[in-house]
Amino acid sequence: MNTPFEPGTPPQEGFVPLCVPEIRGNEWKYIKECLDTTWVSSVGAYVDRFEAGLADFVGAPYAVAVVNGTSALHISLLVSGVQPEDEVLVSSMTFIAPVNAIRYAGAWPVFIDSQPDTWQMDPQQVSDFLDHKCEYRDGELWNRHTGRRVKAIIPVHILGHPVDMDPILAAARKYDLVVIEDATESLGARYKGQMTGCIGDLACFSFNGNKLITTGGGGMIVTARKEWAEKARYLTTQAKDDRVEFIHNEIGYNYRLTNVQAAMGVAQLEQIEDYIAAKRRIADVYDAAFRDVPGLTLMPDASWASSVKWMYTILVDEDAYGMDSRALLKKLGEARIQTRPLWQPAHLSLAHADAFAMPCPVAERLKREAISLPCSVGLTDEQQQRVIQAIYNL
Repeated sequence: MNTPFEPGTPPQEGFVPLCVPEIRGNEWKYIKECLDTTWVSSVGAYVDRFEAGLADFVGAPYAVAVVNGTSALHISLLVSGVQPEDEVLVSSMTFIAPVNAIRYAGAWPVFIDSQPDTWQMDPQQVSDFLDHKCEYRDGELWNRHTGRRVKAIIPVHILGHPVDMDPILAAARKYDLVVIEDATESLGARYKGQMTGCIGDLACFSFNGNKLITTGGGGMIVTARKEWAEKARYLTTQAKDDRVEFIHNEIGYNYRLTNVQAAMGVAQLEQIEDYIAAKRRIADVYDAAFRDVPGLTLMPDASWASSVKWMYTILVDEDAYGMDSRALLKKLGEARIQTRPLWQPAHLSLAHADAFAMPCPVAERLKREAISLPCSVGLTDEQQQRVIQAIYNL
């Protein structure tokens, strides 16, 4: 990111940050209660309240709080039956966390391109891969190129907009594959009226500092399958088979969220509708300002989607706008306005160079042209107008 100050130092006066937490509710009150009662570790009433509250918000019967979104993805892969050397389809245009989680499980990613109109995982390419590059035999699907079994799909809802899930679910059901939504960036978004996070077999959320709601760190697994929720809770608490005698029959993980973090999450969840409204309001102002600017493409909003506009992002066409996205990023940084590009498409990552990838030209174009603009829930009208005027005047 184009940060005009050193990490650990306060930002310069007049600096407009990209996306920072909004702390304005009962966070201090609830955290103080944890401190006053000494319930600060990985059990406590706020853990239960946060799980119940998030499950109710997304419409899932069960929720398991964990230490971060990556651990939620890791455990979801394990409880859904993904084995070492299996393959999991995943969006190439994503933050690296779901890809790394696949490798944590000993499995391999298969990278899928983005749709040009929504920027989300391309359902047609999912079907093309499953139907034409795999072989279905004895009730299991095998990648003809790698010889590995295909077991699951992780559609990543990026930037607040849902993936087109119906065709992906249809393809998954055809071949008995598990669908794990990475719904972190789409918390509160809807797909054809249904909340993201309760469309697939499991879903995962992160509550990192720049997310719609935050617990500092933290994550959540949600599912409609009781046995998977119970297994997730078991694995994330060190797989204790006898809590008195400390008997462990499986390898477990120390992945539970603390009560202090959950207290913050409960307070944040109380504000979520206001936060979503703020994100959409900010997006509307940007849309109105940039709609007629040559060379700028606005965030997509499909007719079947209700996006939460988590991270407001535009595409910059160098020829039409007069500079490319990186030059714009640099110029805005000089004006003390923080922006960032999208992530390196995962199929280009040297860390995952041995994985199988479908052609991903759209993801590569998004990487070249995309730039995310300041969109904190607490972004002021004055700050937003500074961003808009800067983009007009460059």
